[in-house]
Amino acid sequence: MNAPLYNTEILRLAATIPHQTRLPEPMATAEKRSPICGSRVTVDVNINADGRIAEIGMLVRACALGQASSSLLGAVVIGKTPDEVAAARDQLAAWLGGGGPLPDWPGFALFTPALPHSARHASIRLAFEAAAEAAQAAAAAKAPV
Repeated sequence: MNAPLYNTEILRLAATIPHQTRLPEPMATAEKRSPICGSRVTVDVNINADGRIAEIGMLVRACALGQASSSLLGAVVIGKTPDEVAAARDQLAAWLGGGGPLPDWPGFALFTPALPHSARHASIRLAFEAAAEAAQAAAAAKAPV
């Protein structure tokens, strides 16, 4: 029996996205858009002196899967390094593409019903792609010259 694509937990996460306020003066911003469905996620990032994400702000205009993924990102991204977020992005892409194990990030198993729906994968990746790009740009801007 197939699990539903839009289950109760995905819908709950979609309705409870943390950090939904853009940062007034972010160190870096990245926006990602899915050309298939038009979902869009914008992520603002500030990093601290240790090179870890200190603040994040998001503008999420996405389907329920994109919203749920943004919620999973926002729940635990504070304190992560840009490399950790990039690794999660890469693991998520590999897993969705059938070339890797379940990523080491809380909650990704919820997207298992979406694996056969490749048209939905871009929306699930958006928040992680934008956060990784913004975090890496913020780290590069902060690096000594």
